[in-house]
Amino acid sequence: MKVALSATAGNLDSQIDPRFGRCQYFVIVDTDTMNIEALPNMAAGAMGGAGIQAAQTIANKGVQTVLTGSVGPNAFQALSAAGISIITGVFGTIREAVEKFKSGQLQKTTAPTAPMGSGMGGGYGMGMGRGGGRGMGRGMGRGYWQATGPFAQQAPVGTSATPPTPLQMSKEQEIQMLENQMKDVQKQLDQIRKRLKELKK
Repeated sequence: MKVALSATAGNLDSQIDPRFGRCQYFVIVDTDTMNIEALPNMAAGAMGGAGIQAAQTIANKGVQTVLTGSVGPNAFQALSAAGISIITGVFGTIREAVEKFKSGQLQKTTAPTAPMGSGMGGGYGMGMGRGGGRGMGRGMGRGYWQATGPFAQQAPVGTSATPPTPLQMSKEQEIQMLENQMKDVQKQLDQIRKRLKELKK
C-alpha cells in the first residue's frame, strides 16, 4: 500500500511537517517494502490553492492514504474526491508514523482539521517576497526559497497566520472542524504523556 506523508525532508528519519499543502516534502512509502519516493512540494510557495495542488501531486502518484499534521478544507475535498483516505494529528518521524499506521494506531479523519487559508501566514508570504527579491538578482528567486527548508519553515514563526475566513465555511463545518482539531490535540497529548512515562521509567 502506498501512503504519502508531509515531511520536513526527503527521508524516513525526517520529521512530519504539520502542514499538508505547504510542507517541504512528500515522502511516499510503500508499506510492504518500506521503499520510499521523496518529492519536493512544488505547491509550498504558491500564493493560493497550495492544498489543491499538493493533493493533485499525491493523487497522480497512486497514493491511497495521506498522513499529516492537519489539512484544510480545499485539500480535504480534493483528496477525498480522489478516493484518498486522510489521517491527521500525526507527528514524529516518517518511519514512526508509518509503523503506527501499519499497527492500526492511527485513525482516519472525517473532516478538515485546519481553517481555510491557514498555513499561508503573512510572515510566509512576506518572506517569499523578500527572498524572491534577493534571489531574483542571482536568477534563483523562488527556487532558492523552496530548496532551503529551514528558511521556509522558520518564516511563519512569530507572525500570525492568515485569519480563518468563516464565511467560506458553514457554522456546522466549522464546529466539526474544531471538534476534530480538539480530538487530534487530545490524541497528541495522550501520546506525549505516554512517551514521557516511558522515558521517565
